[in-house]
Amino acid sequence: MEPGVKLSSLETETYYPAFKAHDARFDGRVFAGVSSTGIYCRPVCRARTPQEQNCTFFPSAAAAEAVGYRPCLKCRPELAPGLTPTDASTNLARRAALLLEEDCLRKDSLKKLAQSLGVTSGHLSRLFVTEFGVSPAQYLQTCRLLLAKNLLTDTRLPAADVAFTAGFGSVRRLNALFQKHYHLSPPALRKQRKLSNKGAPDVITLYPGYRPPYLWDNLLAFLAARTVPGVEYVAGQAYHRTVAIPHDGKTYRGWLTVQHAEKKKALAVTIPVTLLPVLPQVLARVKDLFDLRCEPWEIYHRLAVMNEIKDGMCLPGARPPGCFDAFELAVRAVLGQQITVKAAHTLAGRIVSVYGTALDTPVDGLTHTFPSPADICGLDGPIENHLGALGVTGARARSIRALAEGLLSGEIDLSGRPDPQMQMEKLLALPGFGTWTVHYVAMRALGWPDAFPHTDYGVKKALAGRTAKEILALSEHWKPWRAYATINLWMC
Repeated sequence: MEPGVKLSSLETETYYPAFKAHDARFDGRVFAGVSSTGIYCRPVCRARTPQEQNCTFFPSAAAAEAVGYRPCLKCRPELAPGLTPTDASTNLARRAALLLEEDCLRKDSLKKLAQSLGVTSGHLSRLFVTEFGVSPAQYLQTCRLLLAKNLLTDTRLPAADVAFTAGFGSVRRLNALFQKHYHLSPPALRKQRKLSNKGAPDVITLYPGYRPPYLWDNLLAFLAARTVPGVEYVAGQAYHRTVAIPHDGKTYRGWLTVQHAEKKKALAVTIPVTLLPVLPQVLARVKDLFDLRCEPWEIYHRLAVMNEIKDGMCLPGARPPGCFDAFELAVRAVLGQQITVKAAHTLAGRIVSVYGTALDTPVDGLTHTFPSPADICGLDGPIENHLGALGVTGARARSIRALAEGLLSGEIDLSGRPDPQMQMEKLLALPGFGTWTVHYVAMRALGWPDAFPHTDYGVKKALAGRTAKEILALSEHWKPWRAYATINLWMC
């Protein structure tokens, strides 16, 4: 499909009723351009429904903007949830889209992006047009514009901070593109906002959206039981953690708080302004951690067969938690091998207190950032001499060191953007990384929706009376969403 071409009449007949019904299942999957107003909307928009003949449907916000539509100020397309990669072709295009959203490619060229994904720039462009209706360059520009719009609407940040955070490089460039594409200047947009005067001036709060239903309490309880002391803290229905993100030769450190904004069908993400240089990365990691790209009804439709095993075994809106820091998550997985969750919690806390970086935060319980692969690789002598003193067995200490070396060299990439199955094979080659550990890491760090740690105690308990071979055979009916099946089994 060429950029900006209207979807077929059959698809129009499918999507118009969805817009008329404000169907959240289609939120972020399709956008409607309205010819009578010149704006484009999300399916959940509560403005007056336009006539069908005035609607053109697009597979992405970028495709709508490419033909001149402006984002709706009511439903705010910049808050729409993203998409989960599934099959090979959409996986590649969507993984590339995630990279564009995450860093706005301030320095990396689109050619380098294609190379990092193992394809030519021409092939990536063709996949992008098929999946999103626009080229990667057009998609990137929309990412920047929508991020700027989000900051202008929900924060009091100076225009210069907005411009640089969104990747424009200058206020003049931001103003010019905003006027060209949205027919509105940033100051004029801000005059229309209704922003409370409350709140600290040194923090901002943004609201990335999700598709309901969302079992927030279940996901938060899972994270609360597995926090890394000093790094994570759950209290008062809120998740808090420290942040350490390297960017342009510097590591930016800070903290964040995530709460459920149920009425907005979003999460409220609060961070200090000192993290603005890495804001796109912070938001991307929060979306990964809380699985905001999930399409719950599509997944439930596939997994509802689990309820034939036991009534209520599968619930719509159950989401496997991802992670904010892949190395931290993988180390936590190694520490948790064949010991209790509480014991692994204690070991992780010891590692943080000795080898983490101390950090002052306004949140009780947040004291350190987790040690990086470079921190672990920089320890002199055998790793057992360091981690052994903290109670970590020699075998697990060596596993952690091997993982750190693989990440530091680039041989292993747990960013969740490369092919997850290839990274799983590399993890399996590391000492101490068995099937359970690899699938657990794939499920949470790599965001692979079909990861299935079938030897897990919780999985075997929920499917009692079945052998490992029988569990694997049963799981064939749950593909490609076995990670979601796993979280439902853990909840039983």
